[in-house]
Amino acid sequence: MTGPKRLGDSLGGGLMARLEGTHAAYRKKMEEAALPGESIQDTEQRLKRTADGQVKNPEESLPSEEKAAVRSKSAMRKPPNNDRQADFFVPGLYDVATKDNRSLMDVALFRLSKRDKRAGEVIRYELTDGYVEVKAGPDGMASIWDYDIVLMMVSHLTESMNLFKTGRGPMPARTFIPHTSDIAKFCRRGDGGRQADDIESALDRLLGTTIKSVRESPSRNGKRTIREVEAEGLIGPYKVVSRTDTGKLASVEIKAPDWIYREVTAGLKPDVLTVHPDYFLIEPGLGRFIYRLARRAAGKNTAKWSFRTIYERSGSTGTFKEFCRMIRKLIASNDLPEYRLEEEAGVKGPLLGFVRRDGLEPEFDGVPEEDPEPEADKASGKGV
Repeated sequence: MTGPKRLGDSLGGGLMARLEGTHAAYRKKMEEAALPGESIQDTEQRLKRTADGQVKNPEESLPSEEKAAVRSKSAMRKPPNNDRQADFFVPGLYDVATKDNRSLMDVALFRLSKRDKRAGEVIRYELTDGYVEVKAGPDGMASIWDYDIVLMMVSHLTESMNLFKTGRGPMPARTFIPHTSDIAKFCRRGDGGRQADDIESALDRLLGTTIKSVRESPSRNGKRTIREVEAEGLIGPYKVVSRTDTGKLASVEIKAPDWIYREVTAGLKPDVLTVHPDYFLIEPGLGRFIYRLARRAAGKNTAKWSFRTIYERSGSTGTFKEFCRMIRKLIASNDLPEYRLEEEAGVKGPLLGFVRRDGLEPEFDGVPEEDPEPEADKASGKGV
């Protein structure tokens, strides 16, 4: 049969496959070398000028306002390869919107460092009517990445409670039994070989990390002080339900502690807020904490917190100077979900401003979004 042939027919399938592989590798190389806002063609031309000696510094071709962003490493990691969500009509645990406990979003109930395990240590936060202590067990203090499992539990309870209130499901139980792949999918992590071991270690740390809350208030007659003390773990008891043929954790039963279960199920409006799915892609622990703080304090508006207050609420063990440097790196990269970060001068030191990005409207949870900032840290900057 005469006539034109497809290129693949004339070259042969093997050669065509090699050409496509070479093209894909070249395109990947260009994409990795691209600067913010550059197209593939722009990158090719810049690299050619650099090779010819016309441009010694690749940043010279950028506007000045973009140079700082180039020098600052992004706070966001790339999503895993298997990050595609399930079909819309086949809901799973990871399809539940990510929720977080609103009342505890402005203090760190976990460590923000991956390296420092902080086994046996205590973090104490002074409040106007008492204090909160975070106590770590022998396995180490739970990290902000371990806390992803708590977010999953809160999200699952909230969704189940919403179904119960509309007559579409039973009252949620204190326990739920996720598979390790469900946890990895919900938290937007790769489903690699170490994932099961990492999840089991995270559960050990969450179980061993206790939150002690001490509140003091005057009695009705004002003659004495009433002291209320509660202490519970970040999760309740857990047990392994099944393992794989190689002995790895497959599914686990996790019990919600009383304080979380009560928070979600007891009130008419559960005190939780929706968290952006890209929260799980935030790489630095401080970046995650800053996002949580912005989500609670700013909501759909703006808010300002002093660097010093954020430092005190983060439980950081580093110096305040180093902490400020890390915040400024986040401001320079400025790629956290939903909020833009800005530094302003305050009466008693620098302020971090949270500004809701234009055109974004978060899901409403039935929770009023006032300006619930710390008592001495109002949005006006007074007291900071």
